[in-house]
Amino acid sequence: MRCHWAADGELMQAYHDTEWGVPLHDDRVLFEFLCLEGAQAGLSWRTVLHKRDNYRHAFHDFEIARVASMKDRELEKLLLDPGLIRNRLKMTSARGNAKAALDAIDEFGSLDTYLWSFVDGKPVQNNWRARGDVPASTTVSDRMSKDLKKRGFRFVGTTICYAFMQATGMVNDHLVDCFRHKSCGGKRKP
Repeated sequence: MRCHWAADGELMQAYHDTEWGVPLHDDRVLFEFLCLEGAQAGLSWRTVLHKRDNYRHAFHDFEIARVASMKDRELEKLLLDPGLIRNRLKMTSARGNAKAALDAIDEFGSLDTYLWSFVDGKPVQNNWRARGDVPASTTVSDRMSKDLKKRGFRFVGTTICYAFMQATGMVNDHLVDCFRHKSCGGKRKP
């Protein structure tokens, strides 16, 4: 058994089976997910996942310092790339978010330390039984969103933050019937 959304094609299934909900602590990969979740706003994750390799190429494999130093002309050129979501605000937010991420790294020592502080450094283990039980946001994602915005991050609303938390394993939202629930730290189904 898998979570219901994993049935949307082989790429989604592979993502579900190997990545979603696995705790991430690498600054570069956390930054990548922050950018990709922001790019997803108003779209499906499937759309973003199919464009992820293009995003990695366009944004220098999400090396934070390189993205922070991208020039306007480079970002403008990316708006012509059909392999990306061609939204000017989303495109330029990657550079702004990289600059904000560098500031967070200076303050906290790592992006990992900063972002994981919202869950006290350990994943929240949920035991949802039905897809309707899984929230779109929580008080924790509300706090994360508010703090990220205060620090200059964009495209970090509470729903985006919660999706980010799910993707990076800050919360385990695999349903209890899903074979990944236990391997991502959940308890066995009672």
